[in-house]
Amino acid sequence: MADVKKIATRDSYGAALKELAAQHDDLIVFDADLAGATKTGVFKSAYPERHFNCGIAEGNMIAVAAGASTMGLVPFASTFAMFAAGRGFEQIRNSIGYPHLNVKIGATHGGISVGEDGASHQCCEDFALMRSIPGMVVMSPSDDVEARAAVKAAYEHDGPVYLRFGRLAVPVIHEEEGFEFQIGKGEVLQDGTDVAIIANGLLVAEAVEAGKALAEAGISARIINMATIKPLDEELVLRAAKECGKIITCEEHSIIGGLGEAVCACVSEKCPVPVRRIGVNDEFGHSGPAVALLKQFGLCAEHIVEVAKEFCGK
Repeated sequence: MADVKKIATRDSYGAALKELAAQHDDLIVFDADLAGATKTGVFKSAYPERHFNCGIAEGNMIAVAAGASTMGLVPFASTFAMFAAGRGFEQIRNSIGYPHLNVKIGATHGGISVGEDGASHQCCEDFALMRSIPGMVVMSPSDDVEARAAVKAAYEHDGPVYLRFGRLAVPVIHEEEGFEFQIGKGEVLQDGTDVAIIANGLLVAEAVEAGKALAEAGISARIINMATIKPLDEELVLRAAKECGKIITCEEHSIIGGLGEAVCACVSEKCPVPVRRIGVNDEFGHSGPAVALLKQFGLCAEHIVEVAKEFCGK
């Protein structure tokens, strides 16, 4: 995949905000002293009067964004996933979730691929935290095209949205022309009948590569991109369960509380089938080069292939 264009979805976030702002005067952005890293600095350069740096005070930023939304504005509150979901959880729950306010949370630097920043910054719990808040939409787009579309969809959605973006540049797997994105809808990237591989975020590109390798090994894998973790596309999951009989979930998140558990909850109640969860196995990360860490933690195509072959008995 070396010749494939790669873009970090945090860059897509900044670009999408700037593009949307040209069309919508009510869009404003809050940041917690990380505009350069979250790429909201792109928005700030174009619309300085609509960008507000709240300093290293994430809880206060969330509360201010909540207040702004009651004035008819559409605020995007931005910081690292660890600080947004972690430090800001109480304010998100009580000041945004409980009154169901129209605030969008742009969380960058999610997962193990934060790399050298280490365990303190490698947030692998944010899906679990945000899924637990009633009415919260939770999304983790796979590439540049989908990330920009997800930001637009978040703006158009009336209610709270949590968007996770990555630091690491990832392959652009979608063609922009004709691409359609809808909150709560997954996407079949490759059809198959032996096993369904459901992934989100940067694991989607890895799942696509795994699907190619599995085809060569005689395993027909259905590759599903599930950018929206909540609300889950249960119809697509259940169809995969019925037609494939086995499911593997892949996410740059703990196997506890994220996409894997959402899929397991769905199929266990409505169409029980065996499921294997690929993610971070109830452990903290550590500092290191992002790509090396992803391989170490099994968040790569090679490990998906290994799990699928064992799962399918080949």
